[in-house]
Amino acid sequence: MKTRILKELKEAGDYISGQELCAKLQVSRTAVWKHIKALREEGYQIDSVTNKGYRLLNSPDLLVPEEVQSNLNSRWLGQEMRFYETIGSTNLEVRRLAEEGAPHGLTVITEEQTMGKGRRGRSWLGEPGCGIWMSFLLRPQIAVENSSMLTLIAALAVQKAIEEEADIHCQIKWPNDIIVNKKKICGILTELSAQMDELNYIVVGIGINVNIEGFPEDLKDKATSLQIETGQTMKRAPLAAKVLECFEHYYEIFLKTEDLSAFMDEYNRLLLHVNQKIRVIQGSREETYISRGINSDGELLTEDEMGNKRAILSGEVSVRGILGYV
Repeated sequence: MKTRILKELKEAGDYISGQELCAKLQVSRTAVWKHIKALREEGYQIDSVTNKGYRLLNSPDLLVPEEVQSNLNSRWLGQEMRFYETIGSTNLEVRRLAEEGAPHGLTVITEEQTMGKGRRGRSWLGEPGCGIWMSFLLRPQIAVENSSMLTLIAALAVQKAIEEEADIHCQIKWPNDIIVNKKKICGILTELSAQMDELNYIVVGIGINVNIEGFPEDLKDKATSLQIETGQTMKRAPLAAKVLECFEHYYEIFLKTEDLSAFMDEYNRLLLHVNQKIRVIQGSREETYISRGINSDGELLTEDEMGNKRAILSGEVSVRGILGYV
């Protein structure tokens, strides 16, 4: 109920009477007052004026479900949400809940992640209050071999959400990083559970650097945050909600064809290194190619200096710029 009251206050943008809230939510004035009181205790600044009603003046920078969901306009993704002050890994928690029968669209979000990891097992720590560390559960009826494309869909969703909410241009480093000014601002990790050719579920994990003032010496040339890029802090809940909305939109289009044909042009416009030299790293082996963008299966199309073409799967390799990370 708190979430619904908060959503009504935000959508009103001005005073909304207690009577109107009671009518919309089918609850008593006493119930409305109790929830308003609880919201104030959580840090929401809510003005109340006799004969005018309630008005939301300011919201705290929280990632609790009522704050994220009051900004959320999705049909199913994030409608069931669990919040943790601190957790080892949101991906691991979603996997645990999935094994217990959690529903499609369940989202786990945390203030602090202590055991997060990125693609190929690299560590990804989430400092408290500084970013968006979340994972969600999908139970699609798709072929196992098509599941890797969801990483690229997640990248599109994050890119679009950041541009809309923070008004800064981002690019995608194939297959799973979001880049601003040649530095990483977001990482995506997609994991699945399958038996033979039967897909059980997919977990999509997203980590976005939001209000981080600076990075250690070994990362400052590779990583950035929205605060660094914009020069100001921003509230995280609207961005988290926008990511979920954008993913739901792209995902439902993807399900119609189980490929990226509807997004190829958009993805390739945003892709780093198109028609440029890249280093393709597989174990201790490193080769140089020219990137030609992705195909409808999400593979990276490359060409060597002899004109020989190769389509690369995202699970096989790491891709780097010719001079460094990008």
